[in-house]
Amino acid sequence: MKKTSVNIISNPKVMMGKPVIEGTRITVENILERLGAGETIPQILEVYPHITAKSIYAAITFAAQTMKADVVYPAES
Repeated sequence: MKKTSVNIISNPKVMMGKPVIEGTRITVENILERLGAGETIPQILEVYPHITAKSIYAAITFAAQTMKADVVYPAES
């Protein structure tokens, strides 16, 4: 994975500490939900014109790295 120049930060005073794209209140969760719902990157950029595609890729990269943690996620039956 390439390192991106966009930072994902977590600050208890911003969005209750959820990871956000630095300089915004846009959460990684929000980006992933939109992508999961079928929105494309260009569609997300239309809604949030003050971020870049690099910001979206940084959110995806952050989520992927977070999933590498040693945590078991049980599947629902």
